[in-house]
This record gives sequence, structure tokens and C-alpha cells, in this order.
Amino acid sequence: MLPSADRRILGLVTPAGALVGGLLSLGFVLLFFRWFYMQHQLSSDRPDDWGHAYAVPLISIYLVWTRREALARAPVAPFWPGLAPFLLGIMAYFFCVTGARNHMLQGFSMILCLFGLVLLILGPAAMRFLFLPIAFLVFAVTISEAIMIELTFQLQIIASYGAWMVLSTIGSIFGFGCEVSTNVLNIIDAHGVVHNLNVAEACSGMRMVVAFCALAAATALLGCRYWWQRAAVLLLAVPVAVIINVGRVAVLGLLSLADAHLSEGSAHTLIGTLLLVPGLGLFMLVVWSLNRVVTDDRDAGKGGVAA
Repeated sequence: MLPSADRRILGLVTPAGALVGGLLSLGFVLLFFRWFYMQHQLSSDRPDDWGHAYAVPLISIYLVWTRREALARAPVAPFWPGLAPFLLGIMAYFFCVTGARNHMLQGFSMILCLFGLVLLILGPAAMRFLFLPIAFLVFAVTISEAIMIELTFQLQIIASYGAWMVLSTIGSIFGFGCEVSTNVLNIIDAHGVVHNLNVAEACSGMRMVVAFCALAAATALLGCRYWWQRAAVLLLAVPVAVIINVGRVAVLGLLSLADAHLSEGSAHTLIGTLLLVPGLGLFMLVVWSLNRVVTDDRDAGKGGVAA
């Protein structure tokens, strides 16, 4: 037996409506097929940086599913002003394909077109519950290379100097030294041997920032009830990612004292991936704390009645 909300949704989806929806979905995919294919190529070629793009649409679908009861109650009617963002998205997409030739802007144009299409067909009442799942799709768009280069270099410097501070503090206790020059750490062991650790682009933490921002947005939408909590979670995503990456570089520096091969190649990638686990735990702790800062009035009232 289906829940009442699911029965209402199935009752709204008539055979004709399902056919129209299927044709529109097929047309949308065909229209932006080039972008979907290019995004797949970028995500598969660089899974460490953009592999999370595969999960973003699934999270958006789940966000829609969590709002299914409200969607079932929302009145559905065509909203013709939605034609403006729909057509603007199509025109911007073709301009970015033939003129500007920018994959990131093509992705944003595709999302704008999707927003306009949904608004045009379902209306503003349904869009209230679909706007955030559609907006979440921006995390599936690969950031432009020019922006990535600028941000990556800055994050490399932060990771280098942050790890230098951590290693210098630990070294003063255990008898080794550490020097930093731009993005290169020189770790000097007790015998005077210098171990070089190059904080390359892969160690900059950019993939952590992107992944943590996507995770922050998903967690904020699913786990937080108030807008200020959601904003706080999003603002904390970047600092948490940077702090975890500084810790990762510091750990790689310590391991290089024992074996230089642990800071390069597949061992480097494995260690970096394992250190994402405590980062995720720290991030979830932040969300857990924010959810307990404010007690909902309804919960407080229930507690009073129970007492």
C-alpha cells in the first residue's frame, strides 16, 4: 500500500502528462548532450577533482523526493513568464558554445534553462520546493580553468605555510626542523638530512573545497531547519576544508621523514583520501552543534506538556 502522498503524486501523473514529461526530458538531454558528454569526460579523466559531479544529480533527485508531500499539495499550472529564463538559458548556452566557448558558463546556462522550463510547466507554487534542488546542480559544473589556476595557487600557499607552522611546532618537540619557500617544504631531520615536500596542485586542497561545499549544501538542505544555520554551514565549509588540507600536508611531511615514497604517487593519494574521513567527521560535528543551538518552539512545547 503506497503512502497517501505517493498516491496523490501518482494520481497527478496521467499517461498524457507522463508522455509530455518524457518527451520534454528527452529533448532537454538532446539539446545539452554536448555539455553532458564533456562533463562526463572531465569527471572521468579527473575523478579526484570532479568525480563528485556524478553524485550531485542523485542528491538533487533525493531532495525533490523529500519534498514530495508538499509538491503533491502544490497547485500546478503553466506560468508563461518562465519562458524568459528558458529562452535566455538556450541563447546563453549556444553563445558559450560558439562564441565564449566556456564549459562552466555552458553548465550554468543549462541550469538556467532547466529552471525556466520547470517554472514554465509547473508554475511558481511548485518552484518553491524545486528551486533549491535545481540550484544544487551548480556543484556538478566543472569550474573554469582560469579560476581554478588562481584559486589553486592561493590554496597551495595557505597549505604550505599552514603545514610549516604545524611541523615547526612538532619539530621543536621531537628534534627536527622545517623551512618553507613558496610551496616547497624543507624538512630537516635530526641527522641534518633535508627532505623536500612539494605542495603541488594536487595538494592545494581545491578538490576538498569543492567537495566540502557540495557536501555542506546537501547537509544544510537536509539537516538544518533554519536559513541562518544553512548559511553558517556553507560559510564553514571552506575553512574546514582548508584546515583539513593543512593537516593532510603536515601528515605527509611527517611520513616523508620515515619514507620519502609515502609522500608521492599512489601512497600520497591514498593518505590524502583517508584523511578525508576525519574531515567529514569534523564537518558533521559542526552541523550537529548548529542543530542544537536553537530549540524549536514546538519541541519545547511538547517537552513542557510531557513534563
